[in-house]
Amino acid sequence: MRINTAIILCAGLGKRLNPLTLNTPKPLLKLKNVTMLESCIDTIIKLKIKKIFINTFYLGDQIIDFIKNKNFSIDIQIIEDGKEILNTGGGIFNIIGHSEEKNFLIFNPDTFWYQNHVDEINKMQNFYFLKKLNNILLVSKKNLSFDKNLLGDFTLNKSLLEKTDKNDFIYIGCQILNKDLFKNYKLNNFPISVIWNELLKKNELNGFQSFNKFYHLTNLETFRKLQDL
Repeated sequence: MRINTAIILCAGLGKRLNPLTLNTPKPLLKLKNVTMLESCIDTIIKLKIKKIFINTFYLGDQIIDFIKNKNFSIDIQIIEDGKEILNTGGGIFNIIGHSEEKNFLIFNPDTFWYQNHVDEINKMQNFYFLKKLNNILLVSKKNLSFDKNLLGDFTLNKSLLEKTDKNDFIYIGCQILNKDLFKNYKLNNFPISVIWNELLKKNELNGFQSFNKFYHLTNLETFRKLQDL
């Protein structure tokens, strides 16, 4: 089995990157003269995904125009959050209602995705179906983060994620979620961590370890340092 549909979350305000994001949405900021969104789309194409959904809210017209002008070699559909921003959980909920698929590969475009991630994500996908899971998060050890100020999110115990005093793993912005996880939710503003926390309580939140360097647009200072690489 394979996942056919990916989601890229592009609705955020990007306030920690002001003033750059006052006129440019965070996914359209560039590293090495390539927008974060384009590096994410290129990675998804290499994964042989058939369709991409992108949600928009803040400065969404720029993202819509970018997709139109680039003419990517993959089916891309824009889904707007609406009159109010929906956050990560609400944004995903809104998108999956437009698809008949059951499993979705979900990306944050503020991570810089590159070729080395393709093999890891494919392995994560294989593990997901082999173990008949309904969720899995791509995580890496804190020491692989370019931004050394990032705090850890989880402890990885075999393939299960936990919250402990250690928390030496960071969620790096790629996950697989099954539509059924959202069946008890309604369309409103909520973070995806609400669903993660419910899974954590049941000891059912899964993790897959990345061994690649993790580059993330945390804030303006980090973005400027990344420009010097």
